[in-house]
Amino acid sequence: MLMELSPSGFGDLAMKVLHIESSSQHETMEFARKNAANFLSLANLLMGLLSVLCTLNGMWQCSAWLLLIGFMLDLADGAVARQLNTCSALGAKLDDFADFTSFGLATALLLHTSGFLDSLLVVVYVLAVFTRLCFYSSGIPFMYRGLPCTYASAILACASLLTGNHTVVLRMIAVIMIFFMIDQGIYPHDKILESQLWKKMVFAGGVIAMLCSFSPLACLYHLVWSLSYILFPEALWSFKV
Repeated sequence: MLMELSPSGFGDLAMKVLHIESSSQHETMEFARKNAANFLSLANLLMGLLSVLCTLNGMWQCSAWLLLIGFMLDLADGAVARQLNTCSALGAKLDDFADFTSFGLATALLLHTSGFLDSLLVVVYVLAVFTRLCFYSSGIPFMYRGLPCTYASAILACASLLTGNHTVVLRMIAVIMIFFMIDQGIYPHDKILESQLWKKMVFAGGVIAMLCSFSPLACLYHLVWSLSYILFPEALWSFKV
């Protein structure tokens, strides 16, 4: 026998359903807000893992492009965390692990080892990234000690694409990047999405270049961008609101 509901009973039931749906939607939105930066770090980690797989299967062009996508994701995750006020110890660890995977392991594999010395260079590069991430702290607000591995990776990825993955050129650049990462020189925190408008436009240009076409022009754009950070860190990239 079906239970009969009065009009007021139907109204109460509808209100309860709407309240539950509203509460669930609010919880979902809050979860997405709190973990937005973590999702970007996970996406960066995924790019690194896919890059490793592509390199192991001889798809070095795909591998290099994935590293450049990871480069863009890494620049965005910190800004998102700070803007949404969701910085956390877990997020910092996740970001470091993603950086080590993408800009350490995956980038080093671009060097295409074929002998003992080549393998040694790969190991040294990975250790340089590990040292840079774990032990270098400037103690100065808005400053890094040692070249951020994201920019070293972007330069190697661009060099790989523009030179047809020329192994000699890549190894020479890798050695230079190792010295830049471990020399403890001071580099400004880019905070590219939280600084001057022109820096945000540089980032937007990088996104547009990647979306429009995976072409040498897009690669050259990222190369000039990364080199400008190394050559003119204070003049161009010091953090200014």
